[in-house]
Amino acid sequence: MRKMFLMVTAAVTVAAVATPAAAQPSGDTIVTFTVSTSDLIIQVPAAVNLGAAFPSQTLSGSLGNVTVSDQRAALTATWTASVVSTAFTTGTGTPDEIIQPNVVDYWSGPAVATTGDGTFVPGQPTAAGAVSLNLPRTAFSKTSGSGVNTATWNPTLAIAIPGDSVAGLYTGTVTHSVA
Repeated sequence: MRKMFLMVTAAVTVAAVATPAAAQPSGDTIVTFTVSTSDLIIQVPAAVNLGAAFPSQTLSGSLGNVTVSDQRAALTATWTASVVSTAFTTGTGTPDEIIQPNVVDYWSGPAVATTGDGTFVPGQPTAAGAVSLNLPRTAFSKTSGSGVNTATWNPTLAIAIPGDSVAGLYTGTVTHSVA
């Protein structure tokens, strides 16, 4: 019985070694790659001085050019730029040294320049559409189109200085963002 087992094992081993590998008629390789894109960015003036006014007056001035550059090369290249303001303060920030953002009005005005295809929409095309900056507001948007594009506008701020404001250099931050 022992001889028979060895013989069967040897036969199976020989059969396994002697069988040729089956050739495949074709083979697939999955290939992937990425088309790189840049970002959606917004450029704003670093600082601006609007001048001077007295309590109970309205101070108005241009912020300078704001530009959205959409380098994503997207099939649907839409975006919305928003704007909001902090309070403006002087001195130690006592109540008489603070001008709240609800008296800071903003209007985008029309586009100064655009590139790319699609529809560019100002948030507030004229002073009549001005909005207070106590909440985030739409400054500008692109509602249709594809590919790389840019839009530039020159917004205006109008600050209604409260009658009880004290004299001083007031500083605040107007923040534009894009998504």
